[in-house]
Amino acid sequence: MSRLFSSLQLRQLTFRNRIFVSPMCQYSSRDGMPGDWHLVHLGCRAVGGAGLVMVEATAVSPEGRISPDDSGIWSDAHAEAFAPIVRFLREQGAVAGIQIAHAGRKASTDVPWQGGGPLGPERRGWQPIAPSPLPYAQGHPLPREATAADLETIRSQFAAAARRALSAGFQVIEIHFAHGYLLHEFLSPLTNHRQDEYGGSLENRMRFPLSVTRAVRDIWPQDLPVFVRISATDWVEGGWDLEQSVHLSQQLKGQGIDLIDCSSGGLMHDAVAPAGPGFQTPFAAAIRNRAAIATGTVGFITAPAQAEQIIATGIADAVFLAREMLRNPYWPRDAARVLKADLAWPVQYLRAKQ
Repeated sequence: MSRLFSSLQLRQLTFRNRIFVSPMCQYSSRDGMPGDWHLVHLGCRAVGGAGLVMVEATAVSPEGRISPDDSGIWSDAHAEAFAPIVRFLREQGAVAGIQIAHAGRKASTDVPWQGGGPLGPERRGWQPIAPSPLPYAQGHPLPREATAADLETIRSQFAAAARRALSAGFQVIEIHFAHGYLLHEFLSPLTNHRQDEYGGSLENRMRFPLSVTRAVRDIWPQDLPVFVRISATDWVEGGWDLEQSVHLSQQLKGQGIDLIDCSSGGLMHDAVAPAGPGFQTPFAAAIRNRAAIATGTVGFITAPAQAEQIIATGIADAVFLAREMLRNPYWPRDAARVLKADLAWPVQYLRAKQ
């Protein structure tokens, strides 16, 4: 039997298989609202057979967006707009998940297909906020250093986002600690130069992200899982690394986190990662073994046999697919055929099963 197509239970939630759609920004929201694009984009992947379909990084506040066109969940109206999308995902047998995020110093940028550069106020931009006043790269704006009052507000915004996500019907929530956004910026000594209780030692740098985790976990029902996506390394000497990630994961497990979604990089614009098939799988394996917590792995996972090997050998508990799912939303159905696994088909598509 295929291990990739075995079910996975976290708390009281069962995923039909270990193929998870990674959160992928679509830059297609107006005022943070999901629309027809999101229904079709996400819905196709649920029909395609994925066990979990995760909504893109969804901002907890307007200032927390990466771009002015990012998805958001800072109002009840946003939750109401997500509700029919979530309902469709669940009707197709997929678990519906959402990643909640704050972009920090990487906020207020253009969409990738228009260069992704920083945006000024004249182009719908705003001043970013960060742990320390350090711009992301040359030409990017100087972010405002977050005050204690700012941190309390942001923590409350994450909690409110969790409450709204629950009202929309989501079953999994993922907190974004990765890719150089706000909570990652607190973790890394490269971007956190604070002199207060939120900077300096590892314990201090973890303090604010862990407080956000507690706020979200307190909202989320005890029978449903909470994930955290981390960058397991900055790929820069002296930055965040695997050893710190293991310690963080142990702390997250103690706070009721159920799965660590292991990615890497994104903090420094000039970092060089050895990108290639499976290059991030060692992070998932190390954290799974040393922190004794379920993990997911992501990055250049394209072949069914590759995904099967990751699960069958205990490297990770789930595989997150991104670009391969953009190329083929029905990848799980193709993989099931290759691996001779059983995957239920929508009745509307049964004529194409054989």
